[in-house]
Order: sequence, then structure tokens, then C-alpha cells
Amino acid sequence: MCARELIVPQVSDSRAALVTGGTGRVGSAVAAQLQADGFRVLAAGRRDGDLADPGAARALVERAAAELGGLDLVVHAAAEGFAPKAVADVSEADWDAAFGAGAKGAFFVAQAAAPHLRTSSLGLLVLVEDVAAYQPWPSFAPHCAAKAAEAMLTRVLARALGPEVRVCGVAPGPVAVDPGQEERRAAETVLGRVGSPEDVAEAVAYLVRAPFVTGASLVVDGGRLLR
Repeated sequence: MCARELIVPQVSDSRAALVTGGTGRVGSAVAAQLQADGFRVLAAGRRDGDLADPGAARALVERAAAELGGLDLVVHAAAEGFAPKAVADVSEADWDAAFGAGAKGAFFVAQAAAPHLRTSSLGLLVLVEDVAAYQPWPSFAPHCAAKAAEAMLTRVLARALGPEVRVCGVAPGPVAVDPGQEERRAAETVLGRVGSPEDVAEAVAYLVRAPFVTGASLVVDGGRLLR
């Protein structure tokens, strides 16, 4: 995550959304889409606190609710520890980084946000997962494990917080590809092309409009899992 960005459109009756990891490539696209759809958005980054710390996660949620006048939607896009490393070389610090802002942060953000979301007519929590949750990538063991944990939290929290709160996941594939890697990553997909952070934002926008969807993960990967 990067520095915090606060986006507050001038719409007095709009709904309120917190996007963690909201200044990264995917999170900022989600924040922009929600703003365009009329949400008041707080896009939180690293300067807003370490979400591996339950206290910091709670503080962020409470601050967002206070600044925005409540919470109708929380999108958890925060993540750390995505770096290739052989299994034999993975350290405890690598493991803690992958699980910290991601799976651990997702749980404690959800825990803090639940009372606010329960009072909203929308009441939606979206966890940004990864296709790595469903595929074994030997060079990214901590990341795969952390994202698999988030995918399970999508289902656990949907049961725990329903019926007042819907909980859904979005599992991106190659949507934030480094320059020069487009051709190689495109070959991993069925569609033969890479996606964009805006594709993930569109998936979140769909879930906002899908009141009968909960406990499910929407895969946005161009067919990456099929390969």
C-alpha cells in the first residue's frame, strides 16, 4: 500500500465505502469506480496504519465511518509479501508479511466493520483475493497460502455476518502486469490477453448491484485458472 488518498464526491445522499489498499494499482481503480458510481470513498494506504495490527485495523474502520458518516461497503484490497522465493528460502518474516495485511488484516477489518455494515441497506464486504488462492505456485508459497486463507474467509464471514451483510470475493488474475511482461502473462490466459485493474473494479461494481450473491468469489482472470 502507498499513501492515503481521500476521495469525497459532492453527493449528499451517496453511500460510503472504505477501500483498504486503496492507493495501489487495483485498489485505486476500485476507489475511482466507486466514486464514479456515487460513493463517498476513503482509499486507505500504508500511512493509515499497519492492518496486520488489529488495533490499527479497528482504528482505520472507525475513522472511515466517522469521516464518511457511516459505512455501506468495505473493499479489502490490502496485500503485502508478493515476491518470488524458493520454499527453502522463505523466512518467518516473509510468511508474516503475506498474512499480515492480507488474511489477518481482512479478518480484523471485517470484525470492526461488521456493526457499521449491519446498519446499512447495502451492507457489503468484498475481499480482493487472487487466483493464487486456487493454484499452487511453488515460488510464492506464503502468498498462495495467504490468499487461500482470504478465500476461505469470504465463505466463513458470509455465514457469520449474514443475512444483514453480504460477503463476496474477487479473484484477479493478470490484471496488474509489470511492463515487458504482457506477452508472457497473456499466454497464461484463455483469452490470450492481460486484463487491467479496471476489470477488477467492474467486478466490484457488479457485486454492489447483485443483492442475491454472497459467499462467492468472482474470478477475473481471462481464463487463467483454466490453463
